Amino acid sequence: MGKDRGLQRQIHVACRDLGLDEDTRHDLQLAVTGKASMSDMSDADLRLVMSALKERGFKTTGKGAFKGRSKPLAPRADLRFIHVLWKQLGDAGALERPDRDGLNAFIRSRFGGKWQFVPLDVDALRDTAQINAVIRALKDMCRRHGIELE
Repeated sequence: MGKDRGLQRQIHVACRDLGLDEDTRHDLQLAVTGKASMSDMSDADLRLVMSALKERGFKTTGKGAFKGRSKPLAPRADLRFIHVLWKQLGDAGALERPDRDGLNAFIRSRFGGKWQFVPLDVDALRDTAQINAVIRALKDMCRRHGIELE
């Protein structure tokens, strides 16, 4: 009997959007279903976990809700500012990889040795000091490339 892989992916997305790390997700799953691992859960268990995430504020959206975007806007203004700075650098031709993957690779290479944990995606950052460090680094890059900051 196959598991609903789409629902498992949606749980991972919801946890990322809510800022829940893997340990917190496992704790939630254990509290809701009595099982810490999704591989041990039935589809009904997965739906219970999804309901619990919705109760904690996760909002699902229908197809096309992001008006052509492949990903929703970042959940916080400071994270959106990181995307704006990266786009300005990309538009100025200062980047080899001006896409989201390039931004994530930049953060991993620049801060991977300094931080204990570097998320796979910039929008999963929650530590204000880390976010500010990324903004400072991008502002410095903008200045070096003569990009006017507003």
